[in-house]
Amino acid sequence: MTNISKYNQVFIDSFDVSLEELKGLTYQSIENWDSVGHMGMIASLEDEFNIILEMDDIVDFSSYEIGMELLKKYGILL
Repeated sequence: MTNISKYNQVFIDSFDVSLEELKGLTYQSIENWDSVGHMGMIASLEDEFNIILEMDDIVDFSSYEIGMELLKKYGILL
């Protein structure tokens, strides 16, 4: 499975959305992406990619697209 597929699957599983809904998805734009959902998604990403996100990055992770950029900092190319 490619990194982008893994990344997408974390979002799909965490927020119960379809692949088509990912583009433009932002924090609190859907009911499931609240503070609790956010931390669950972060934990899933950390497990999937074997990384630990810095607190600033967790706070800044406010959209599907921003998350892609933040993961580059950890060597995860999507």
